[in-house]
Amino acid sequence: MDKLIHSFLRWLEVEKGYSEHTVSGYGRDLSGFTATLPKDIHPEEIEALHVRRFVVSLHGQNSAATVGRKLSALRTFFKFLLRKHVIANDPVAGIGGPKVGKYLPTFLTVDEVFSLLEAPCKKNRFMLRDSAILELLYSTGIRVAELVSVNMESLDFESEMLRVRGKGNKERLVPVGRVALEAIRGWFPLREQLIADRARRGHKVEKKALLLNSRGSRLTTRSVERMVKAYGEQAGLPQSVTPHALRHSFATHLLEMGADLRSVQELLGHASLSTTQRYTHLTLDHLTEVYDKAHPHAK
Repeated sequence: MDKLIHSFLRWLEVEKGYSEHTVSGYGRDLSGFTATLPKDIHPEEIEALHVRRFVVSLHGQNSAATVGRKLSALRTFFKFLLRKHVIANDPVAGIGGPKVGKYLPTFLTVDEVFSLLEAPCKKNRFMLRDSAILELLYSTGIRVAELVSVNMESLDFESEMLRVRGKGNKERLVPVGRVALEAIRGWFPLREQLIADRARRGHKVEKKALLLNSRGSRLTTRSVERMVKAYGEQAGLPQSVTPHALRHSFATHLLEMGADLRSVQELLGHASLSTTQRYTHLTLDHLTEVYDKAHPHAK
């Protein structure tokens, strides 16, 4: 079974172009399932009963979304085995996932975003880098995984565009605001110093990455998440701030200012318009609030 899972994960990475993070998630979900199976069971012997028992064991300890995700991983895996003629019947076929409620993204107001962007202070050596990160997240709406994978060559200062490699290894071009570009330029002197320091220590130099940590290597998603959360607390924001909250804020503020849904879909890199339509619930709330305040006969 382990060899089949390894082959499946390799297929996701090479053929489907899934990110390392996504492939690791599939691997964890499949490992969790196989741990519940009898030892040395052949894939052909796995039945719907095994899958149902696994799903039942997840309830109470996981959210409906998590259970649905794990079941989706199993469904994809067994379809892969069917195509490879390893099994003749799909044990997941006919097993429905839990009903997941509609998710409304958390976002910041414009004033809250500005407070967050102003949080980095001169006492912090990495103030300029952190400012560049916050400005770039809000200016482009890119995912945190996309942010840390940005290379120097991906950014065109002349055209003010950023080439982003998103989910499914798909590329898209995203405009970058001038404030964000200036913040990035401000970070370059320290970036060069970190690269030089790393070279002096005899380590392999990271010249491609736009964003580096204190050791001169590429920044990780976890580091960015911790940094954004810390600045949110420093700014006194009432909720825990994540890079994804800035992505949601980017989309919501664009729609509030009149951007059309299709354009926002392209900027976010959503494969389906229905994913972007989540934000219309938020903008409708905003429009209703404006209407109630402004229209003479609203009350």
